[in-house]
Amino acid sequence: MKRVYNFSAGPAVLPEEVLKEAADEMLDYNGTGMSVMEMSHRSQSFQEIIDTAEADIRELMNIPDNYKVLFLQGGASQQFAMIPMNLMKNRVADYIITGQWAKKAAAEAEKYGKVNRIASSADKTFSYIPDCSDLPISEDADYVYICENNTIYGTKYKTLPNTKGKTLIADVSSCFLSEPVDVSKYGVIYGGVQKNIGPAGVVIVIIREDLITEDVLPGTPTMLTYKTQADAKSLYNTPPAYGIYICGKVFKWLKKQGGLAAMKERNEKKAKILYDYLDQSKLFKGTVVKEDRSLMNVPFVTGDEELDAKFVKEAKAAGLENLKGHRTVGGMRASIYNAMPIEGVEALVAFMKKFEEENL
Repeated sequence: MKRVYNFSAGPAVLPEEVLKEAADEMLDYNGTGMSVMEMSHRSQSFQEIIDTAEADIRELMNIPDNYKVLFLQGGASQQFAMIPMNLMKNRVADYIITGQWAKKAAAEAEKYGKVNRIASSADKTFSYIPDCSDLPISEDADYVYICENNTIYGTKYKTLPNTKGKTLIADVSSCFLSEPVDVSKYGVIYGGVQKNIGPAGVVIVIIREDLITEDVLPGTPTMLTYKTQADAKSLYNTPPAYGIYICGKVFKWLKKQGGLAAMKERNEKKAKILYDYLDQSKLFKGTVVKEDRSLMNVPFVTGDEELDAKFVKEAKAAGLENLKGHRTVGGMRASIYNAMPIEGVEALVAFMKKFEEENL
């Protein structure tokens, strides 16, 4: 068996230990004589899987008791509509635009009300996070929305925006569980799991209880009200059961690694290896301002499209997969999520050094 180093932005690398455990249990989960793939979501065995997963993520993130944890479908993109449908009481919301996903979320929210784009880094191709210390927050805004880590552009908020008392909503898809977080600073914190936690098909929504009401926009589908999902404890209909089972295994793996403080330390160490090399390289350069760099997604370029393509091709041949940048920006991008071992980053840097020597 030959495993590659998979730098994909998502679906992304998973801990090998988790994959092996899942493989061992594929035909017989916990003595049930069946796979979790075949199991009724109404069974006692699955109830234990989802209950344990919730308890473990609560412990990892230190989630306060007045927040619900929902395991839903539709990915992060469905939340772009679900959030305004449930929370846009005044039909006004403020959005900070730091990349494609915040842009898409704002465009979707406009179907339901007025969207004020109160800050943006579009002027410099989203290569920085705007100053959010004194924003023109709208008096009647129902919430302020951010995408906290920008997968495509490789930026990350190091300080949360000053929302002047308004509810903060954050899409954390690509930095989920990569470092400790104070959940109480958010009204909703959510993310698709396929980057840092599990297989595609699950989105985890952590939502403060006072935001879960029957007062939603007219025409909101039953399935898309947070109250429906919270009342049914994520089991209103058949959930993405196998995906939740894998997420649960990743939560256990994270606890075994020492929790989120230990992960942050490890992630900083991994990112430093790559950023330090980029900062002194004569061929490659990072595209993000230093103070806003993501620990999870590292975009870089040579400045020559043909050379970029050559690099991606040769890297693939060397067992370094999925380094091509997003189609909207080109270049390269290394996603170095929790499950990427430090050896993977070292192998990438060694390959980059060799490529630089041969192509400069």
